Amino acid sequence: MNRLGVGGWAILVVAALFFGTPLVLTAAFSFWEGGDRYGFEVYGLLWNSPKLFEAMALSVELSIATVAALIVLMVPAVICMNLFAPKLRPLFEFIATLPFVVPAIALVAGLSALITGPEWLIGTPFYLVIPYFFIALPYAYRSIDVGLRSIDLATLTEAGQSLGANLGQIILMVVLPSLRSALVGSALLTLAVVFGEFTFANVLLFHTYSVYINEIGQHEVTAAAALSAASFLLTWIAMLGVLIAGGGKTGPSGVR
Repeated sequence: MNRLGVGGWAILVVAALFFGTPLVLTAAFSFWEGGDRYGFEVYGLLWNSPKLFEAMALSVELSIATVAALIVLMVPAVICMNLFAPKLRPLFEFIATLPFVVPAIALVAGLSALITGPEWLIGTPFYLVIPYFFIALPYAYRSIDVGLRSIDLATLTEAGQSLGANLGQIILMVVLPSLRSALVGSALLTLAVVFGEFTFANVLLFHTYSVYINEIGQHEVTAAAALSAASFLLTWIAMLGVLIAGGGKTGPSGVR
């Protein structure tokens, strides 16, 4: 109390009410069975719905694939930028902010026109990894870049090279362990983004978790409320995971 003061606690309470009230009311509505009756009927309906688990499994697979693509492509690129071309940082920053200003519908239309192959990818759900990569790019880039700037990358690289290690060995054995918190944070943020994305999957006709929520909401509003509350919780858990992952300070050696 002494640390935050009355004003700080008041802001926290108002924020908790602002963000928590819609979630609580949505979850409460999911138990409504008509009239004055409340129960778990809708949860039994969802538990016996194979389409729900298929949609969730697809979203999980797409999340894992998107996280892998971001780590494989972004980590080496940001490391090389910090080591060899720091003057390119404004360009990286600009590219990373583009998904915030380009509408999703315009992005999916452009990708559909530009990317017409390979044939083994086009027409499969994993085609969504391409647009998901771009919409998760700002969060992943920020997390990885902040993690790299918190360690003495140049000194670690020079020390590794003086011991006979090449750049690949330095990245795998020194840099990546030091980026553990940043990588966990970017993965959790990507998971939340992919699970909540609707436009790309709906336009491209793939049955992901968010598309399933939209479909079931057309005839089972309480079921849609239950799934929406679950999505909120997933996002909040991901945010909590980011805070926990970044709660400790990582030294240059990667040891807390």
